[in-house]
Amino acid sequence: MTPWDRFANVARGKPADHIPVAFIVDSPWLPGYAGIDILDYFLRDDEWLRINLGLRARFPEIAWLPGFWLEYGMAAEPSAFGARVVWHHDKPPSIEPVRGGLATLAGFEPPDPQRHGLMPLLLQLYANAERRLAPEGMNIKMVAARGPLAIAGWMLSITELLVALKTEPETCARIMDMLTTTIIEWLRAQLGVLNAPEGILLLDDIVGMVSPKMFDQWVRPYYAKIFAAFDGKLKVFHNDTPCPRLLEPMATLGFDVFNFSHETDIAEVQTKMPNTILMGNVPPLDLMVRGTPDQVEAWARECVRKTGGRNLVLSAGGGVSPGTPPEMLDAVARASGVMP
Repeated sequence: MTPWDRFANVARGKPADHIPVAFIVDSPWLPGYAGIDILDYFLRDDEWLRINLGLRARFPEIAWLPGFWLEYGMAAEPSAFGARVVWHHDKPPSIEPVRGGLATLAGFEPPDPQRHGLMPLLLQLYANAERRLAPEGMNIKMVAARGPLAIAGWMLSITELLVALKTEPETCARIMDMLTTTIIEWLRAQLGVLNAPEGILLLDDIVGMVSPKMFDQWVRPYYAKIFAAFDGKLKVFHNDTPCPRLLEPMATLGFDVFNFSHETDIAEVQTKMPNTILMGNVPPLDLMVRGTPDQVEAWARECVRKTGGRNLVLSAGGGVSPGTPPEMLDAVARASGVMP
C-alpha cells in the first residue's frame, strides 16, 4: 500500500495496513530543507520538481498534502484582488493589505482564476507538472486554497476583519459571499487541469478565533458551501488555532480529515468529533524543531494510545515548520509502525 493509498483509505473510512503518516509541506519548509533560495524554488521548475520528487525517495512511507503543491505562500488568492505581494529570498512572500480596506474589498467581483493575479501562472505550472510526472507514473492527487476568513484577514488585517464582522455585518456578508465563490472557482480551476485529482485541502486558522455564535454566522454557511461543492472528493481542513469550543460545530461542515493544534488534546478532539479523521498532533515548533527525535516519537505514540489508532493520521499539529530536521519526520513514522 502506497503512503497516499494508506492515507486515502483511512480518510474514506476504509482499512489500511498501518496508521497513515502525512504532513502538510510548502514553501516555509521545503526550500530550507533543500538548501535553496525561496525565489529559485518558485522560479526554477526543475528544482521544484527535483525537491518534491526527492521527498518520496527520502521518506518512502509518508504522504504529502496536498503534494506537489504549487503555491506562492499566501499570495495566490490576494493577488487576484490587487494586494501587493512582497517577495523575499529567505521566507515566503508577504501580503500588504488592499488600499481602501473594507469598502474597496466589498466592491470586488469574484476574480477569474484563468485571468487574474498569480492564479493563471499556477494553473499553467500544474498542467506542466502533470505532463512531467506522467512518465514517472505519478499524478497530483490534491489541490489547495485558503479559506475566506484567512484571505480577508490578509487583505485587510486580522484586527480590522474581526472588528468589521461585528460592526459592519452587511458589508462583511458581501465580502464572504464573494470570497466563497472565488475559492470554489479557484479549486475547480486547479482540479480541472489535473488528470485524476482526488481531494481538496482548505486552510484557515482565523476560523478558530471566533465565538460559537460568530461561527454560526460567519463560518458555517460559507465553509459548508465550499465543502459541499466538492462532493466525492476527499476534503481536508487545516485550522491549527486552539479552539476546543468549536470542535463539535466544526465537525458538521462536511470535511473528512481535520488537521488541528497540538494545544488541544487529541482524546478530547476524538470525543467531540467521533466521525472525523484526525490528522495530528505532534507540536510542530516546540518538539519537531526544538525537541529530539525520541521526544517526537513519544508524543506520536501517545497520540496512537489516546485514540486507539482509530480514525487517525499521524502528523504535526499544523504544517511542517521552517527548520524542522528530517529526522523528526522519521520519528513520527516510527511511531506509526511503517518504519523500524
